[in-house]
Amino acid sequence: MKVVIADKVSPSALKVFGENGDWTVISPDKESLARELADAEAIVVRSATFVDDALMEKAPKLRVIGRAGVGVDNVDLDAATRRGIVVMNTPGGNAVAVAEHTFALMLGLARFIPRAHSTTSAGKWEKKTLQGTELRGKTLGIVGLGRVGVEVLRRAQAFGMKVVAHDPYVAPALAQQLNVAMVPLDDLFAQSDYITLHVGLTPQTTGMINADSIRKMKKGVRLVNCARGELLNEAAVIEALQSGQLGGAGLDVYSNEPLKDSPLMTLPNVLLTPHIAGSTNEAQEAVGVQIAQQVREYLLKGVIQNAVNVPSISEEEYQHMLPYIALGERLGTFLAQSCEGGLEEICLSYTGEIASWQTALIRNAAVAGALNQLAHAQERANLVNAVSAAEERGIRVSERKKPGEASASAASTLRMTFKSAQHENTVAGCVQNGGQSRLLEIDGIHVEAPLEGNVIYLRNLDVPGVIGRIGTVLGQHNINIANFSLGRGPESSAVAVVQVDGDVTEAALDALRGIETILLAKAIRFTSPRTKQAVTA
Repeated sequence: MKVVIADKVSPSALKVFGENGDWTVISPDKESLARELADAEAIVVRSATFVDDALMEKAPKLRVIGRAGVGVDNVDLDAATRRGIVVMNTPGGNAVAVAEHTFALMLGLARFIPRAHSTTSAGKWEKKTLQGTELRGKTLGIVGLGRVGVEVLRRAQAFGMKVVAHDPYVAPALAQQLNVAMVPLDDLFAQSDYITLHVGLTPQTTGMINADSIRKMKKGVRLVNCARGELLNEAAVIEALQSGQLGGAGLDVYSNEPLKDSPLMTLPNVLLTPHIAGSTNEAQEAVGVQIAQQVREYLLKGVIQNAVNVPSISEEEYQHMLPYIALGERLGTFLAQSCEGGLEEICLSYTGEIASWQTALIRNAAVAGALNQLAHAQERANLVNAVSAAEERGIRVSERKKPGEASASAASTLRMTFKSAQHENTVAGCVQNGGQSRLLEIDGIHVEAPLEGNVIYLRNLDVPGVIGRIGTVLGQHNINIANFSLGRGPESSAVAVVQVDGDVTEAALDALRGIETILLAKAIRFTSPRTKQAVTA
């Protein structure tokens, strides 16, 4: 493995990679970054390096981008997903640091700390003009109750503040546990003496603090932003600070960084810091080690943690799900090699225990297994880019779940359907004890067969002598039968799945097709089980 550390991280993070003695870990300068990425599997960045599509183009082996921190604004997520590259960050690693900085700004505004320092240092003693206010008894409005928001909440409660919060994704049970009142955003604006923002940057949150929202706030409210500069309409904030509608603002982030020639720099009721909320020794140590561990686990085991462009699961969940990920890939492989005609839709259906799981990785594996068999597949699909790759080809992907409907033959069943304008083909499978993928059904016909090795798939008329003639043809072509499974359908139809030793030649298939009772003969080739390749190829 080769890992490129593009931005400075703690020495402890480097030690994590160093535990794998045969790995190459390099920290190149900007001039040699692209060259070093040519054979790298991973890159670790903070906020300085921009990993855009052009840089990824120079890293054909890249499998994972690790961001030591929360924001991934410096990574082209669409390009990474399209290329099948996992993007991970470290949410929560610097939550305490950001929460403490939030309170530093609030206290600085409440007690005029910067002005008190500058006037005292200048030999003045301005006690009367520096009389501040207490945080105790004031109402703090927290917008976004994620990891940082929760840390801010705990500290606000310790200060004796009344806290209201707005976050549409927080369950009532959690709010009750945290002892915080969840309110609509307009109510938060109207009630709060201090407002602090802890939300990500989305189309919905961009510019959320604007002239209209500021008019809904208490006159003299103080605003703190340690999240994203783009959450503020800076022109509206500046106007409100000048008019007194905003009593003050503590800002650590800005729409354009570094901050230059901004009216914010001249306003007396503004406290500015240079994007340092998460920059403590402890936080940088924590996020550096955390991202190193996450990247290492992915490269070694395929475990995806804290990813922003693919579902994340724990190692325990991953190990439990892995046989079904393999099953999905093999069902996709079987359908793609056995069906003919243009593919328009892939439908996955889950019954039994797996229907209650987060099935995105199983779905992606099934779609990737199918796409990688198609004649027009130029780039390999994987667990990251499978659905986007299908969409690029005009293939719809859908899922259905039936948690309570386990079949008689398996506690959990995965069913996969290919739909086109002319045809609809379905296979179903399960995972046996020991983790083996097993075929259960083809187009409604029950047939049991292992999904591994080399297989011949046949559709035939259900008449006497078929099995004998198949055996004769394969014997003539020196192909040994390892397993023969036959399923009988309606109206004298049948299917056969024949597992054989060795490759199946086109001459053998042509000979099988020459039997008048054989309607279809296809060779299905499964690759040997390879966990990490199934995830990353």
